[in-house]
Amino acid sequence: MSTFLAYTSPAAGHLFPLVPGLLALQDRGHEVHVYTASELVDGARAAGLRHVAALDARISDVEVRDYEARSGKRRLVVGFENLLGRGPAEAEDLRRAIAETQPGAVLVDVNAYGAAVAVQRTGLPWATTLPSLLPLPGAGIPPYGLGLAPATGPLGRLRDRVLWDLVERMYGKAMLPGLNALRREHGLPELASPLEHVLAPDRILVLTGEPLEYPRADVPANVRFVGAQSWDPPAPEPEWLREPGEPWVLVTCSTEYQGDEALAASAIDALRDEPVRVVVTLADAHGAELPGAPNARVERFVPHGAVLDRAVTVVCHGGMGIVQKSVARGVPVVAGPFGRDQPEVARRLVESGAGVKLSAKRLTPERLRAAVRAAIVKRPAAEAAAERLRAAGGPEAFAGAAEELAAGDRQPVGSAPVR
Repeated sequence: MSTFLAYTSPAAGHLFPLVPGLLALQDRGHEVHVYTASELVDGARAAGLRHVAALDARISDVEVRDYEARSGKRRLVVGFENLLGRGPAEAEDLRRAIAETQPGAVLVDVNAYGAAVAVQRTGLPWATTLPSLLPLPGAGIPPYGLGLAPATGPLGRLRDRVLWDLVERMYGKAMLPGLNALRREHGLPELASPLEHVLAPDRILVLTGEPLEYPRADVPANVRFVGAQSWDPPAPEPEWLREPGEPWVLVTCSTEYQGDEALAASAIDALRDEPVRVVVTLADAHGAELPGAPNARVERFVPHGAVLDRAVTVVCHGGMGIVQKSVARGVPVVAGPFGRDQPEVARRLVESGAGVKLSAKRLTPERLRAAVRAAIVKRPAAEAAAERLRAAGGPEAFAGAAEELAAGDRQPVGSAPVR
């Protein structure tokens, strides 16, 4: 049996998808240590994980404030400045965690850049855990992050080649200055491309699969698609959720604040006269001033699984966690992306047939009402997408891929996919 160290970034959306796979590893007899934000420790322990510790508080003190930027390019720069600003504390904290747990393999969250740099000096087998979409080029794969549909033919290939180069340069300008500074501090060579960082680990565990991931003919050797991993913190089902009445619409904002409460306000106004009941979960946006409606209630947190079992549709920001939970249950989604990976997630949702996209820039109650009506009739397509997503993997696939790594099967770093 092996000892695993799972080191997360301080965000619920990056811990929750790890829980099912880590429990599967633990059930197979492995010793699993998890380091996460202090406010998430009790929930992880309540889920059944035996060894959970808090990250260094200095890491959470660096808030991701990309939502304050006015342009997409500036949001990207600010987001990386904040994430990489955590780097020195993460690197020190990871070394502490390794000394405390003596792991045979290390699993590092994709947003924990300092930990990813530090682990490369240890010689330990390590993997990136990616609770989103794989940001690597490949044959027929649209440029990441722009939310573009797949294109075919010579013009489509030209579009992808030109725009992938643009995306690589854009991410490089935002990421590489801070990342290379961290690498120099740890005696590692500088990188010329952000793709080199993505491809660096012995394994990349991508916590999704088709139909949200596009089919790839040229997957790097160190990539494993392990399927969706859905988990909610243990919590009692609210009594009001069981009351008879109209079907529910779940409206939810990002678990890591990004200024998307306008989506909740528009949804309440859009659906006040529709034959539905609305529950809005605001997470870190709780306390925002919202309109009232007789068929709407606002909560900071409600277990999403319980609502999804009764929901006709979901209105969300396009975060990977809620989109995967919804698609896995066959519930159609209206995604209004505000930033980060959300435009890409929303595009994959549309391509899967399981929902519709509404630009945050065009968000109005009238447009949102029309989008909800359009999504509801997609239920059969959403149920078909659910079958495909469930077949793409799950906790046992995650555990198997992690065991490969701990057993010493360290694939050579994948060469860059076809450009």
